[in-house]
Amino acid sequence: MPRKAAGLTAAKVRTAGPGRYGDGGGLYLLVRPDGGRFWLYRYVISGKMREMGLGPAGGNNAVTLANARDKARKLWEVVRAGGDPLEDRQAELTARQAAAFAAQARAKTFRDVASAYIEANEPGWRNAKHRAQWTSTLDTYVYPIMGSLPVADIDTGHVMTVLEPIWRSKAETASRVRGRIEAVLDYAKARDWRSGENPARWRGHIANMLPKKAKVQPVEHHAALPWREIGRFVAALRKQEGLAAQALLLTILTAGRSGEILGAR
Repeated sequence: MPRKAAGLTAAKVRTAGPGRYGDGGGLYLLVRPDGGRFWLYRYVISGKMREMGLGPAGGNNAVTLANARDKARKLWEVVRAGGDPLEDRQAELTARQAAAFAAQARAKTFRDVASAYIEANEPGWRNAKHRAQWTSTLDTYVYPIMGSLPVADIDTGHVMTVLEPIWRSKAETASRVRGRIEAVLDYAKARDWRSGENPARWRGHIANMLPKKAKVQPVEHHAALPWREIGRFVAALRKQEGLAAQALLLTILTAGRSGEILGAR
């Protein structure tokens, strides 16, 4: 690396007043008015001057003149080969940040993310029973299989291991469990804790691997009251005390839906 005959000395690095002092080969000592001392490397890329810090020139963590020259020489070789030291440094920083974020994501288990999802969404749920159902189904069916696994590693095999044993005997419960797994994994993806398709999605995925709920658990309707008996039933109902009897009578008289009657004021 080209260097002027008269460069910096260790004594001048320690005593120089405010200003910028060249050592040759693009290496400079910068002394600020407050006494702070720093090494800079100046180079030209595509006709543009750029500066790169090489560390402090004073204090406990000071870079010595010899080390600063060594760093400048290596950077000069990078520039001569067509590289850009600042871009290389930024790329290295980005890679380190990505690696740190990936490590953080791997530390998030499915149980961790499910707890975060419940906490984030609970204020929008209608009642405490909904949270209790979420917690109960996850504790019973999901956590024993994948609660301690990194959320980034959850795949279709894990989801099917949860669903297959209960799909034929508890189809409705299994359907809700699947939906809750899907919601947790979507939440994890939104937080950049996992990537790719959701392995618990129904349409075009899990639906192709499990029989339809109606096939494994046919819907059983309540028996209907013969219309000829409705008059006698209503007469008996009118004699009953309590809000439930009144609500049922209102349902019969208005042909209202159960949800409308239960929610009426």
